[in-house]
Amino acid sequence: MHVPFEGLGCIENWISKHNYTLSYTRFYEKYTLPKITDIDWLIVMGGPMGVYDDNRYAWLAEEKKFISEAIHSGKTIIGICLGSQLIAEVLGAKVYPNKQKEIGWFDIEQTDNNQSIITGIENRFPVFHWHGDTFDLPDGSINLFQSAVTKNQAFLYKGNVLGLQFHFEVTIESMNEMVGNGKEELIKCKTVQSAEEIIHQTAYIEPNNQKMFSILDYLERI
Repeated sequence: MHVPFEGLGCIENWISKHNYTLSYTRFYEKYTLPKITDIDWLIVMGGPMGVYDDNRYAWLAEEKKFISEAIHSGKTIIGICLGSQLIAEVLGAKVYPNKQKEIGWFDIEQTDNNQSIITGIENRFPVFHWHGDTFDLPDGSINLFQSAVTKNQAFLYKGNVLGLQFHFEVTIESMNEMVGNGKEELIKCKTVQSAEEIIHQTAYIEPNNQKMFSILDYLERI
């Protein structure tokens, strides 16, 4: 975790249901990274900083090295928002400011390359976004989803490394925390919704959480 208001959301429910052991590295507190041999999965969450902010956040270089080690060790890895951008950079892809910020509930659609990591999924559906940066597709990865603003919304690398720009994991609580801590970014435009618009679209949360659970089930089987 990079900030206290971007946690695991519904992913924590899935972990608890399966009786897995969960440990945290909170970079906003005093932290110690685990040994690679002590983990099976690595989940890299979001945050308002960018992958290029090494001068402001000294831990970024250490985290990137850890992600690289986890990839080369064959661990199952999920990166969400900033987490996906960190994985993309570690894999050699360029990360940079998108032409427009994307904040709120907006549609994504499957690409022709989607390998159906989620069964029975609609071709187009709304998800929760909160990102200003985007990334090029890492070599050897597959682009799974796209939106009107962002060509690369998700990628799968070697079957076990997944990057998601958007937030399948968001719950009512975590969404409210993100809105409360990021209100200064909610400058009304075509691709940024108001706080009121965001928090009143809770009907999308459960279907998105179910998609997150399907992804976790998929990764558990590989």
